[in-house]
Amino acid sequence: METQWTLRMARPEDAAALLAVYAPYVEETAVSFEYDVPSVAEFAARIARTLEKYPYLSAWMDGEAAGYAYASPFHSRRAYGWGVETSIYVRRDLRRMGLGRALHGALEAILRRQNVLNMNACIAVPHAESDPYLNWDSPRFHERLGYRRVGRFIQCGYKFGRWYDMIWMERLIGDHGDQPPEVLRVGALPPDALRDALATGLPKGC
Repeated sequence: METQWTLRMARPEDAAALLAVYAPYVEETAVSFEYDVPSVAEFAARIARTLEKYPYLSAWMDGEAAGYAYASPFHSRRAYGWGVETSIYVRRDLRRMGLGRALHGALEAILRRQNVLNMNACIAVPHAESDPYLNWDSPRFHERLGYRRVGRFIQCGYKFGRWYDMIWMERLIGDHGDQPPEVLRVGALPPDALRDALATGLPKGC
């Protein structure tokens, strides 16, 4: 039977399913700098807070959570309002199938409609040449999407008894004119605009 894929806006009640995608990254990798897996209630609150202004997308395979992506404020000061920080997590057994690219494409399409201009990614990277908990897959993924590296912080994160670096990568997605339009809340977008953005599609063959 053909696998059924769905891409939609996440809801707080999806917290337990999406947390199952995220938890291995906390427990087994340095991709996330969190030490402890958040509770379902905390994760649901995070989804709800994000949706107050920004998109929080979820991908589903035959009704099971396969991945998610969301945007959050790049900085609280108003002058930073046209930039966001992006996060993407794909279930570890479903990586390299195009799902991350599909999630990012839909996320970018929505952010463009909100008048966001800068997409920024904060990415943990190994400090040593090789590391059992972290590799360079995420920077390479973002490079393929058109991001460029704009900064690196040295040994700023400590997890699993070792130090990690962090890099910022950036993708510009709009015109930086003298009078940029205000960034809209995702809930203010017309339903058809959201449908069109989500219809950027899931990876072929998934």
